[in-house]
Amino acid sequence: SSVSPVEGSVVRHEVLVKASLERAFRVFTQRLGRWWPGDHHVGARPMADAVIEPRVGGRFYEVGDDGSECEWGQVLAWEPPRRLVLAWQLQLDWKFHPDLARASEVEVLFEALADGWTRVGLTHSKLERHGAGFAALAQAVASPGGWPSVIASYQSAADAQDDPCA
Repeated sequence: SSVSPVEGSVVRHEVLVKASLERAFRVFTQRLGRWWPGDHHVGARPMADAVIEPRVGGRFYEVGDDGSECEWGQVLAWEPPRRLVLAWQLQLDWKFHPDLARASEVEVLFEALADGWTRVGLTHSKLERHGAGFAALAQAVASPGGWPSVIASYQSAADAQDDPCA
């Protein structure tokens, strides 16, 4: 997998997964809670699941082990199996803010390659919308513990061919 360069207020990360285009999209969007790293949560409770509702305007949120829900953002574009755009509404303090004008955007593009491989490219942009100190957020999401670890976890899930529910 490639390194995540930080270009101003844009963070990019790309991986190749041994999965069809449809499966790659499905694992990312419908199985988020199965692969999203459990320590990457904002709620007070341990995370039991993470959900992307499959429509424009849908919620993007975590579910705690007690059933509590903490919002992360919302779906801005839903174009299966090729494109997904999420509003990232978690601010510098990792608290949700409802104002979309203060949200950065996470775009995920899925491109079919030869022999059953799919390129998955994630771009986290418009980080400057989070205001003063956004560079620290950009560094956090670009650091090894940020998108690289999240996408590596996704890559393992998408590559798992022995999954009977895939």
